[in-house]
Amino acid sequence: MSARPTEPAGHGSFSIDGHTLPAPALAPGLYVVSTPIGNLKDITIRALGTLAAADLVACEDTRVTAVLTRHYGIRAPLIAYHEHNAEQQRPRILAALAEGKVVALVSDAGTPLVSDPGFRLVGAAVEAGHAVYPIPGASALLAALVPAGLPTDAFLFAGFLPNRTAGRRKRLTALAAVPATLVFYESPHRIAESLADMAAVLGDARPAAVARELTKTFETVRRGTLAELAAAFGEGPDPRGEIVILVGPPLETEPDAADVDERLIALLAEHPVKEAARLAAEATGLAKRDLYQRALELKAGDGDGP
Repeated sequence: MSARPTEPAGHGSFSIDGHTLPAPALAPGLYVVSTPIGNLKDITIRALGTLAAADLVACEDTRVTAVLTRHYGIRAPLIAYHEHNAEQQRPRILAALAEGKVVALVSDAGTPLVSDPGFRLVGAAVEAGHAVYPIPGASALLAALVPAGLPTDAFLFAGFLPNRTAGRRKRLTALAAVPATLVFYESPHRIAESLADMAAVLGDARPAAVARELTKTFETVRRGTLAELAAAFGEGPDPRGEIVILVGPPLETEPDAADVDERLIALLAEHPVKEAARLAAEATGLAKRDLYQRALELKAGDGDGP
């Protein structure tokens, strides 16, 4: 009897601290695998076994994932799957699933489907009748919530805000009255502008935190009011690294009349009276009818506002 061909060294296995472990046998399906957000040690043994057992690993960037797989001696085939090629690659991945293959989906860092196109692949896999398995692990969203010192009983992940001030303020206005801690991802070169807009729309006094480089050597968490953080990050060069901004729930005190007028004036500069009153009502919790009347006064120049 001829011997079975041997697998290439490292394929179907993974290594931890010099110890090589075999990959487990997995049922066919799509495995959504969480990967580290900075520190390569923040990965589960189950995640490593899943990546090693996969017939195909769909990555946001194969170069980034290759750093992880090389570190742990994993030789599963990698293909790129990101927002620019998703329409072309999705049929290929679905075909592999239809053949009974094990496909792993990873993002560059953290849990897939959070601010990446993975949810479309999951939706297509579910629609086609394929099994989808979550392999939980690191998440910048949850890692930032833990040290922020803000309420965690209710929180809303709002992803990335629009790039421009007008769009950003419109989105923030829609979120202003949400009774939960708000969590945003932001790039270093936009953090000063975003914090300034948050202070203007959500209120100077709202407690907030900025988490940067989570799990890495220069991890920092800075806490304060939105006004304080906006001032701090408005000075000096842009910070480096990945950033999470967290904003506490709305303060329960009724807004000052001058603040309401200031908000209305800002909204009236971009919206009709009725829309400005509606947005202000959402942000402040005050009656839309009263705000509409006040907006009319300010629009006509009859008010005493700023």
